[in-house]
Amino acid sequence: MRSAVGNDPHRTEDDIVAWAESGAMALTGPAAQPPSPVPAALATTAAAVAADLAGRTAEWGRRIEVDGPALLAERAAITGMTRNGSTSVGGAARFVRAADGWLALNLPRPEDVAALPALVSAAVAPDDWPAVERALADRTLAELVEQAVLLGLAVGVPGSVVHPAAPARELARGGARSPSTTPLVVDLTSLWAGPLAGQLLAAAGARVVKVEGRGRPDGARAGARAFFDLLNHGKECLALDFDDRGDVALLHRLLSSADLVIEGSRRRVMDRLGVDPAALAAGGTSWLSITAHGRTGDAANRVGFGDDAAVAGGLVVPGEPPMFVADAVADPLTGLVAAVYGADLLAGLRASVVEVPLARVAAWAAGPPATAPVWAMGDGWAVEVRGETIEVASPRHRPIPAPAAPVGAHDARLRAEFAAAPG
Repeated sequence: MRSAVGNDPHRTEDDIVAWAESGAMALTGPAAQPPSPVPAALATTAAAVAADLAGRTAEWGRRIEVDGPALLAERAAITGMTRNGSTSVGGAARFVRAADGWLALNLPRPEDVAALPALVSAAVAPDDWPAVERALADRTLAELVEQAVLLGLAVGVPGSVVHPAAPARELARGGARSPSTTPLVVDLTSLWAGPLAGQLLAAAGARVVKVEGRGRPDGARAGARAFFDLLNHGKECLALDFDDRGDVALLHRLLSSADLVIEGSRRRVMDRLGVDPAALAAGGTSWLSITAHGRTGDAANRVGFGDDAAVAGGLVVPGEPPMFVADAVADPLTGLVAAVYGADLLAGLRASVVEVPLARVAAWAAGPPATAPVWAMGDGWAVEVRGETIEVASPRHRPIPAPAAPVGAHDARLRAEFAAAPG
């Protein structure tokens, strides 16, 4: 497979201009104080990846041109959320002090909140953060990460992931395949990064089938409807019961018929379903894995989301305490990067298994801190670059042309179509 998104992002004053204009800078830094220019190169990187996506999609479908930097702030543009400093934009993640450093602790799900007392080894209320910090004060970061993995909690130690040469890596080389102008993409992902990648490929002309559990659909459906629609419009929706042998057999037929599978679960989930990505790739189906920390080794058991994975990759505003960068920024950045690799796989003559972990993408994109004067201007903020005044833009999002389909909206047609498909 060709190297995709392999350029090393440049670090110049132009980065600060792009960051200020992206909408993501407005989400970075302390609440009610000047936003931070620290991770300015992120916007330049996102623009470069978006340009790469345009070139890759043009090889087999429609050339897709998106405002890469603006993608980093789309959810906040829809929901109206804003920066909160050492608490994430979404409010579920927070920096807490351990014995030997800072830890980003993310509790976005009810089960995460319920597991908090087990992590801190104390009966604490989920909103009593001073009590949480007192309980963690004598625990090391290594101990807390180990315990969090066992409990299925998402945590991130700032900069713990080493900067890689590329944001993705190939895990297995597969068999020959024939490119199509209307490739079939099966989207097994949920929340943000994976659905964004699938939506961008759908915009390029791929047929994308979104597969959800019948009793456990994509959790993002319970969030802002407009945001879910933005990431999932144009996809066919199939609901399966993963405890039903017939539905699991249907899943296998669908996957073996696909040109590309996008997946975001821990490895043990696919193992339980009897799905082997390498075997599928040997038969000509490429596999794109989007997890928090990767599919191999100890990382395969780790849970993670955009905020904590970004912190692990080094996307953080330094300080005491540190502060979060934009809104779960590893998610949109990884979705954009994954779309490039997906487009590359769809254009290729050989299938492959590729992983694009959120923390790895964040570490690849992280650069040295940027500095520039920032001051209030009217109702907003401005930054000075080369003697010029650049207004800090508000978050914005792409148009939403249509609502996403309901859960299982295309069950009958898809079940009929793939009932006789080769297994």
